[in-house]
Amino acid sequence: MNSQELIARLRGGERRALARAITIVETGGPAARELLAAAYPYTGSTHVVGITGPPGAGKSTLVTALAQEWRSRGATVGIVAVDPTSPFTGGAVLGDRIRMQALGGDPGVFIRSMASRGRLGGLARATADAVAMLDAAGFAVVLIETVGAGQGEVDIARTAHTTLVVEVPGMGDDVQSIKAGVLEIADVFVVNKADREGADNTVRQLRAMLHLADHKPGDWEPPVLTAIATAATGSPAIVDAATRHMAHLRDSGQAAERTRQAAERELAAAVQELALERLRGPAWEQFVARIAARERDPYGSAEELFGELGPT
Repeated sequence: MNSQELIARLRGGERRALARAITIVETGGPAARELLAAAYPYTGSTHVVGITGPPGAGKSTLVTALAQEWRSRGATVGIVAVDPTSPFTGGAVLGDRIRMQALGGDPGVFIRSMASRGRLGGLARATADAVAMLDAAGFAVVLIETVGAGQGEVDIARTAHTTLVVEVPGMGDDVQSIKAGVLEIADVFVVNKADREGADNTVRQLRAMLHLADHKPGDWEPPVLTAIATAATGSPAIVDAATRHMAHLRDSGQAAERTRQAAERELAAAVQELALERLRGPAWEQFVARIAARERDPYGSAEELFGELGPT
């Protein structure tokens, strides 16, 4: 089956074709690039929502509750659960899929766990390409759940139009968000497990931090919402906020600017991936050994490698 046929089946609602397409782009290489080229004209209409926060914040349960809320409003939902990669097998830990079993019987929901699997472009690149397949398949909303709040998760969150940052009371350092740089990427804050002691204090601290931020007139001001994901409490307000945020991006013109920024990141990532793929030949290991022995520096070695590549 060629790329055009696979995309046609994917767009026709064939879930096996979608699963196969995501596997191909997750692996990378020429087949992935051909498939992405075939899918690209059909992308750009989905609302991509990133959900990030510290481990133990209840993100998977919240994602399930949000997906159910969007489904109740008639929207189809794709979920990309970005799992830790096993150091032994390279595969994803499928705990998120187990926790999302409540969605398993819904034909309007598609769940995929992601791991890097050695992809040259890294996990963020593989995730963005998986989202492109879900976009081409016609899902109205795609939820990306990340494993934590570090730089990798910040990179993946840039793929999203709307980023939800999940906090919970009693997790220790209440200013963790500032340290991780999450304050800058959050479009909506969600204090999950709001029935716990200290939830009100967490909400106050987040609002105080946002009050100190430099907001200009007309800027989106991230709301701080509460949820009890296990009881699906708070989901309607969160979905409403995400929907309002997307409307704000369109009305303010920021959606077009974010699209341009995303296009630039995608181009840069594609250039890096292609360069690595083409340069990793016999000379690569020789340069690595010489750099490790302090006989060559990395930049000089890169210059020589590119020189050996020649015109393409």
